[in-house]
Amino acid sequence: MTVEEILAKLVSYPVLGGESNLSIIHWIKEYIESYGIATTLVPNEEGNKASLHCRIGPAVDGGVILSGHTDVVPVEGQEWTTNPFELTDKGDGKLYGRGSCDMKGFLACCLAALPEMVKTELKKPIYFAFSYDEEVGCLAGPELAKAIHTDYNEKPKCAIIGEPSLMEPIVGQKGIYILETYVNGSAGHSSRIKQEVSAIHEAMRLILWLENKMNQLIEDNRLDERFHPPHSSIHIGLVNGGIAANVIADKAHFYWDLRTIPMDDIESIVAEFKAFCRQREEELRQIFPSFKIDTIENHPPVPLLDTKADDDVVDLVKRLSGKSKINTVAYASEAGQFANEGFQTAICGPGSIAQAHRANEFIAKEELVKGMQMMRHLIHELSSDTFQ
Repeated sequence: MTVEEILAKLVSYPVLGGESNLSIIHWIKEYIESYGIATTLVPNEEGNKASLHCRIGPAVDGGVILSGHTDVVPVEGQEWTTNPFELTDKGDGKLYGRGSCDMKGFLACCLAALPEMVKTELKKPIYFAFSYDEEVGCLAGPELAKAIHTDYNEKPKCAIIGEPSLMEPIVGQKGIYILETYVNGSAGHSSRIKQEVSAIHEAMRLILWLENKMNQLIEDNRLDERFHPPHSSIHIGLVNGGIAANVIADKAHFYWDLRTIPMDDIESIVAEFKAFCRQREEELRQIFPSFKIDTIENHPPVPLLDTKADDDVVDLVKRLSGKSKINTVAYASEAGQFANEGFQTAICGPGSIAQAHRANEFIAKEELVKGMQMMRHLIHELSSDTFQ
């Protein structure tokens, strides 16, 4: 199968984050095993989802992991001009379909290169590591990275996460944490605003604290110019509460998104916020004893990536991609989770992140060509006696 034929097959599986991915992972499993490569599934507790990993080449230290996710984001509410789950070629040099860019294009390149990987006498192994539920919090990444660390006697050296980067080597990613804060106040007539505790008013104070915290980090010169923006960001994305203009709200909640540069610590910022919440509880329980603020995680924190510019994986990805400029990103990926398992990790893949998650998502055909070139360069590198 050509890379475009494989991509068409992958796009045809409408596997959304949070849903079972067994249909697409079993097709991938059968495809890989048809070339004589044994695969291992890493299922979730319910057994309705699974990651997959495998090794191509000898069982020796120093191999390279190629990793990507099998799930995509929803299309509901978006104005698509084509069937999002049917890869469409309009003759404009682009291939349209949900996941074509993020990130089934990279998976298709891995699978299309498999026949050449198998027939080449590799001196160092190549590993595939394909996950589920990346789009809802990178939930399977830690377990998949750990499985590769423990299931093989040898240890891979590098991991390349194929998120769409226009083939640019990415060495840094902000840490990401999404939380929900719930405020329980007291209902009453709006004229009694000083005798009751408005959940909305208190939620706004908490939101203002978060914004001020972000601004304080900037003022304290907590900056890393490798990132855009160069500071940790705190964003409130959803606020809800109240039933009428003349009723004091007894319930309010908001969702917030925290993205930290390497010098800032996610847990410290959250702990400081919760300390402020406890302070507000103490003050306002004098008015309403049942006043309460609860903050829960929407999904577990996604660790940051902070690969050093002189790490071997950076030089490797530069050679594979043909690009010498390195960069950073603010979006979530599983890269930090692989780095936490001891693998030197970088992000590099075909397609542009600007096309991800939107209607009429596409990957340029020339990007698939570049992705396949990267695979051929990797095969050449790992079949050389000089590769370290």
